[in-house]
Amino acid sequence: MIDPDLATQTIRQALERGATDAECTLAEGEEFSAVVRMRSLEKLKDAGSRAAGLRVLVGRRAGSSYTSDLSAAGIRMLVDSAIEIAAISTEDPHAGLPDPSELGALTADLQLYSTDIQNLDTAYRIEQARATEEATFAADPRITNSEGSSFDAYSGARVFANSRGFLGSYRLSSCSLHSTPVAREGQFMERDYWYSSARSYAKLESPAAIGRRAAERTVRRLGARKVPTQKVPVVFDPQTARSLLGNIFDAVEGNSIYRSASFLAGKLGERIASENVTVIDDGTIPGLFGTSPFDDEGVPSRRTVVIDRGILKSYLLNTYTAVKLGLKTTGNAARGITGNTGVGHGNLYLEKGDRSPDEIIRGIQKGLYVTELIGSSVNIVTGDYSRGAAGLWIENGEFAYPVSEITIASTLQRMLTDVESAGSDLDFRGSVASPTVVIREMTVSGH
Repeated sequence: MIDPDLATQTIRQALERGATDAECTLAEGEEFSAVVRMRSLEKLKDAGSRAAGLRVLVGRRAGSSYTSDLSAAGIRMLVDSAIEIAAISTEDPHAGLPDPSELGALTADLQLYSTDIQNLDTAYRIEQARATEEATFAADPRITNSEGSSFDAYSGARVFANSRGFLGSYRLSSCSLHSTPVAREGQFMERDYWYSSARSYAKLESPAAIGRRAAERTVRRLGARKVPTQKVPVVFDPQTARSLLGNIFDAVEGNSIYRSASFLAGKLGERIASENVTVIDDGTIPGLFGTSPFDDEGVPSRRTVVIDRGILKSYLLNTYTAVKLGLKTTGNAARGITGNTGVGHGNLYLEKGDRSPDEIIRGIQKGLYVTELIGSSVNIVTGDYSRGAAGLWIENGEFAYPVSEITIASTLQRMLTDVESAGSDLDFRGSVASPTVVIREMTVSGH
């Protein structure tokens, strides 16, 4: 693992060169990807990287620099470059680091790293991708082509230090299996996908399960048709419902709020959604992809209730946006290796309800079940929402036939207040997760 002392040494050099405050990030990682298509290995990647990033403040002037040369000479150049950039930058009265009282890290085992991924040799990793594609072909004779099945893995470490006494580090690992089959029946041809991802290999779904699910999702789209334009209930499956969480994040993150570029600006404490909507950002859940012991400013990760039964309770903030708004950071600073921090999320999710997806479908006489969203026309300032979609048409509580080449439209304000129910099927396959979501009414435009 990269030596954490290098970060503190870099900070010390920056202060000696005239910085009044400084932050240093070190990162290293090994990345692997194997893609098998039509039973042949199509792509193989095995790469490693190490890098250091430095952000300095000279008064209220900020400068940032980056290097992959971690030698003594490389670090000296990194420091000199950041100081030189700060000297010519514009003063920002809100620039600064977190107060020392806000710094810290979670000490519990967050299960972010597993050795079992590193123990898999290259041949076995390729075979996992191959077995996934083979399971996809075996699941249904209508699967005649493939855009590929892949096995991906990552292991690495991150170190962060600043001039206010913080030094923290953690290790990360992840792996995933993914399959994208193509089905053909007569004149119809469709594609879909399925995947599994986890911090450890032991928690991945099997190639057989992923291949079978990918095939099922693909063949059910065959014979898709348009539907007449109408207003009906719309059900988002968990994968497409995640995009709604992404829209909510864009509307509550601090940069959008202080710029008044969000329909939720100035709405703290107000009802902005139905009682079925509780949105939580939690960077402390062990083993998940949005979990970390601290954010990218050295502030401990935490659980933040963003929307509580329809009431907007909190924005998501880093130190800069918190200062701009006269609030406190929520531990949501995010950045790459260097530069000013942005605002990110931990594990952002919609709290699940108590109805299964089957129960939800049975309760709808006529409506749309969305399995894919295409393109994006979502205006976070006004809330206007319009997206291309595909999925399954619901008649009398059952899936009747697949539909495609349609558009769904409403506003985010209306959609949030029209959330009729959330399903019981919350499943984390990334850092954003949602159960099935039912919107009481949207305009479905077809022909």
